[in-house]
Amino acid sequence: MKVLLLANQPERTVRLLRFEGTLKSLGMDVVVPSFHTRSWISIAREARRIILKERPDVLHIFNVPDMIYHNIPSLRGEGFGKLIYDYRSPWGLELSQTFGAPGRVFGERFERELARSADIITSVNRPLAEKVGGFAPDSEIHIIPNYPERSFSEAAAGDEGLPGGRSTGEQSPVIFIGRICTQEGIQKLLSAAAAMPEQEFWIVGDGPFARWLLRNKSANVRVLGWQAHETVARLVKAARICLIPREESVITPYSTDKSVWKLNEYLNMGKLVIASGVVQEEPRKNLMIVRSRGLEEAILRHLDDKPQPMTESDYRYWDGNRDAIKKAYEEVMG
Repeated sequence: MKVLLLANQPERTVRLLRFEGTLKSLGMDVVVPSFHTRSWISIAREARRIILKERPDVLHIFNVPDMIYHNIPSLRGEGFGKLIYDYRSPWGLELSQTFGAPGRVFGERFERELARSADIITSVNRPLAEKVGGFAPDSEIHIIPNYPERSFSEAAAGDEGLPGGRSTGEQSPVIFIGRICTQEGIQKLLSAAAAMPEQEFWIVGDGPFARWLLRNKSANVRVLGWQAHETVARLVKAARICLIPREESVITPYSTDKSVWKLNEYLNMGKLVIASGVVQEEPRKNLMIVRSRGLEEAILRHLDDKPQPMTESDYRYWDGNRDAIKKAYEEVMG
């Protein structure tokens, strides 16, 4: 079976890359086209050309931005056999945060088109599955959570030093990993750090406005920039608390413990995780979900806590999705 996985930036779409690995392990011929442009118009044009050239049995589209896939369903038969629509983020709601109600209407127009055209739908969690199901009530939806690969936890086993010559024996920090921006809650983190000057905070990441956003950071905040995958794992291993300090928004109900990659990476390493701007689908050991206004209080309350010991059933890895992915593909071709 020939499968074409389509995203506008496939090399940065972790979910697509995970699907690629699983489908190849199932013996499928997988094609992942890359694009040397950020122009949506150019990507849309090139995607159509590639589909008509490759003629896959299954075309699997990973949403956002959904507009670039407009009219691709019309290539059914001529360019591809079956269509799978992966609904990993509510693009219309994302647009509404910048453009208000017109942005939501615009984005959801394309979401609806793709959902109704798909033979089956894949999604990352139940809230998103229910939302996309509203566009296509008769569609079969398969939930494939964003669980990390085992390699992240295994990378932490190395005994190499940490950035800046720091040793793992020093005071354990509170760590934040990700893009330095208001959407990821950097102001909440800085406020919490300023309130507890004796506790060190690490920021692993960067962003176009990082220098401006961090201009007033307190002395106990250490900015490490982007780090290699293996180094990040060792940094997480050294931390006492892993922080996800997002503020609540219209996206929050669709951001869960099954969809946030780094949340599951932290939990799989047996770390305490304090998260805001996220909702919980199932009980998870060592995970504390709080309102963003209560973030500082939660850090102080749990600063000296020890994580609960993990058992085999507490871990969530991508390879646990293998059977669900196999079932979805068998169904679409059945």
